[in-house]
Amino acid sequence: MTDVEVHGFTTAEFAPLRQAFRDCFALGQHGGSVSVVHRGALVAELWGGSADVAGTRDWQQDTLVNVWSCTKGIAAVAMAMLVDRGLVDYDQPMARYWPEFAANGKGDITVGEALSHQGGLDGLSVPMDLAGLYAGAPYAQALAAMAPLWPPRSRSVYHAISLGVLVAEPLRRVSGQGFGEFLRDQIAGPLRADMFVGLPEVEEARVAELIEGHGVTDGIAVVLAGQYPSAWQNPTIQPTEPNTRSWRAAEIPGANGQATAKAMALIYGDLVSGSSKLLSPGALAEATKLRRIGMDAATETPVAYGAGFGLMQQGARDGSFGHSGWGGCFGFADPAAGFGMGYTTNHMLGFDDEIDPRRKVLVECVYTVLDGLQ
Repeated sequence: MTDVEVHGFTTAEFAPLRQAFRDCFALGQHGGSVSVVHRGALVAELWGGSADVAGTRDWQQDTLVNVWSCTKGIAAVAMAMLVDRGLVDYDQPMARYWPEFAANGKGDITVGEALSHQGGLDGLSVPMDLAGLYAGAPYAQALAAMAPLWPPRSRSVYHAISLGVLVAEPLRRVSGQGFGEFLRDQIAGPLRADMFVGLPEVEEARVAELIEGHGVTDGIAVVLAGQYPSAWQNPTIQPTEPNTRSWRAAEIPGANGQATAKAMALIYGDLVSGSSKLLSPGALAEATKLRRIGMDAATETPVAYGAGFGLMQQGARDGSFGHSGWGGCFGFADPAAGFGMGYTTNHMLGFDDEIDPRRKVLVECVYTVLDGLQ
């Protein structure tokens, strides 16, 4: 699709982003949105295409979509806020805030280690169905009770679902709020960012339908056949599971955020604005400090992690932080360049170890614009 109408605005400087976003439809984009916040100001908000497979619903300015692991980046923001307030310390054992977590040899795993995918808890060691994941407590209880799947600190293996629980449980204990409530009241609300974890039923009509595109599950099949399959088991999650009300209504802080691109740009843009409403500069530095770099043992791909954030992710420059989502969505900030960016799409695609070409064209465009302003 190359003749899709692109809606929204950019400042004069960011006008090239409109064509870059239009190019994404030829690269495999059914519907989507992209936004950029630079030096605290919204400089681009674009959207277009269709919000459903049949093409009967146009993508709107307020269309939400499941952003998968982009939610982890926002969970990392929430944990950093707790650290900023002195309620949590990354260098203290997770069990200090979640006592049950100490079971079966996990008593010395720190919060920072757990959030950088090196705690040996990439999945559960017992069967768990979707109902248990949706309920929340059964999954958290199983995670607290289990022994690590491999020696903590010996490697990193991506914690696809469990990382969100490793934020949500200590957050609930020290703040008295569930993750969805904390997101609403203390992150999304103050920034007027349109993002939910635990979607109210009244918002259902504006959620885009996810489309399983080419190659989406190829990487998962490789992991399931390897030595570290746990992240994608107990339960098994299909790419289109977020099209169900049960998924959207649940609180899965590692995977089921429903958001607009603007919401992610507003959150990341705030963090690097110089006058953040969410975090002090010191707290941001601690949250984005390198805690693990090397190869993911399951995927055999290079990784770098802060406390829940991915660092220097594909296409972004050194010093950047954020998180991508399964199939194409992403959000990140570049402190040196002073911008936050979000991209959402309902067309999930897989590209093996290569960068998603949609991400490549959008991120390169933003950097080209900013380089030209210097």
